[in-house]
Amino acid sequence: MLSHREAPAPADRFLCDVAYVNDGDTLRCKDGTRVRLHAVAAREADETCSPGHPCPAASAASATAELHRLAADRMISCEPIGQSYNRVTAICWTPAQVEINCAMIRSGTTVVWAKFDRQRPLCRA
Repeated sequence: MLSHREAPAPADRFLCDVAYVNDGDTLRCKDGTRVRLHAVAAREADETCSPGHPCPAASAASATAELHRLAADRMISCEPIGQSYNRVTAICWTPAQVEINCAMIRSGTTVVWAKFDRQRPLCRA
């Protein structure tokens, strides 16, 4: 029997029982799946930004803390969009159906990566 935290995901989503948050735009599920938040750019852990990538003003630590607040130790649902460096790129939602990607952008700790947002826009409600 499923608990309220383990309600089935809609058909186009997969469930991710979050094991840990890597940084401000990547997390790992307990089953080993690595998830990269679609169209979200955060600073690297060493506070740098890769050449050609959007660079938020906020620190890597603040973005990591915000993603931890939203997703750590939760069963989230994610819509896969693509692949990036052995990670599933996805738009994810909290159990309360808060879009995590959008919440990260609105928090000011990350910025939208326009090139990918055009492929599948964030914050669509």
